[in-house]
Amino acid sequence: MDSVPGEPTGEPTGQPTGQPTGPSLDDPEYRAAVIDLLGVLAYGELSAFVRLAADAALAPQIGAEAQLAGMAVAEFRHFTRLRDRLAELGVDPDTAMQPFVAPINGFHESTAPADWLEGLMKAYVGDGVSVDFYREVARFLDADTQALVLDVLEDTGHSAFVVTTVREAIVEDPRVAGRLALWGRRLMGEMLSQAQRTAAERDALSNLLVGGIGAGGMPGFDLAEVGRMFARLTEEHTRRMRAIGLSA
Repeated sequence: MDSVPGEPTGEPTGQPTGQPTGPSLDDPEYRAAVIDLLGVLAYGELSAFVRLAADAALAPQIGAEAQLAGMAVAEFRHFTRLRDRLAELGVDPDTAMQPFVAPINGFHESTAPADWLEGLMKAYVGDGVSVDFYREVARFLDADTQALVLDVLEDTGHSAFVVTTVREAIVEDPRVAGRLALWGRRLMGEMLSQAQRTAAERDALSNLLVGGIGAGGMPGFDLAEVGRMFARLTEEHTRRMRAIGLSA
């Protein structure tokens, strides 16, 4: 970058001294946040695999069973990529995932679906909220970690299948619409509460969630942006519910 006329030129070329250089895994606090993020995502993907595999056995038709089984396989592949990345960072994957076992298992226990349709709604709405949330977090990551996180958050193909299946069920029996709408609202509330509890218990991850970690590991806290983030999550949930033919 050319020097400004009239200013000293003693600085070396490249990034000026004292300017933020973006998040780096050499920063202990940022590294801890990334390990937490990869740990929670890895256990979330593993749990999704187990849940979808179980839901596949409840499918009323072979085609639907195959759809869910395929989704489960995709989730497990995501899990293995996150697990392998943790190992590359010199971290034991089981240790990284352990802090998130209780909250994630607790969420699934408190939102156990009553039937096939509720299970589909949970995969579509519940997982959708989770994906939206972690995409927000990905904005504060280094390029390599961001690419991995966004890749494992890609839709595994269940959205179109769930939308079609639930819409057909509502046409067949309009009475299910009210019950599924209430279920969707409950899933949204439980997802946000679980995310907030998880972040509150992990300082490094919490600092990342509230605006990123700047140079030197200092959190870039922006309360207004946190509010806007939750507004965006709510808007995406409303859009998702409308797509499936339900009110949010």
